Amino acid sequence: MTSSNHKAFPVTWDQFHRDSKALAWRLIGIGEAKGGWNAIVSITRGGLVPAAIIARELGIRKIETVCIASYHEYKDQGELVVLKQISEKLVNETGGKGDGILVIDDLTDTGATAKKVREMLPNAHIATVYAKPSGVPFADTFVTEVSQDTWIYFPWDMEMAYVEPISGRSDG
Repeated sequence: MTSSNHKAFPVTWDQFHRDSKALAWRLIGIGEAKGGWNAIVSITRGGLVPAAIIARELGIRKIETVCIASYHEYKDQGELVVLKQISEKLVNETGGKGDGILVIDDLTDTGATAKKVREMLPNAHIATVYAKPSGVPFADTFVTEVSQDTWIYFPWDMEMAYVEPISGRSDG
């Protein structure tokens, strides 16, 4: 996001863990209704942490990755680049459709990444921890919706430092 007029939404490790666990709770019933989840496909890099939490909570041991780069220099969302495809073996196990596959990501922003994965696994269930309005139609399940002009600062992107008050005033 290149605009300086965005809302900051910093997420701590504790909050991200709670939100990922909340996503797992939502996915339990959905998975049971579909006959269970056979595997997780984590969209890297953002989907790695929630995928680990969800895999633990749902007892899923088969985890695959798809590596798609969409953000460049952590600020500009640009052209999608598929760096690593989903394993051919896993795709073939589902008849090429993705039935029983749970796709996990941290965020759906514009939905472009989810749309790309949907092309690879049309019947997979795409779940994200956070979603922006443009991305909502591309996620089957998510926990928290934030406005399109919100920039989420994930815990792996932050270090401890002083933060200016929202008003910009410091009456210290």
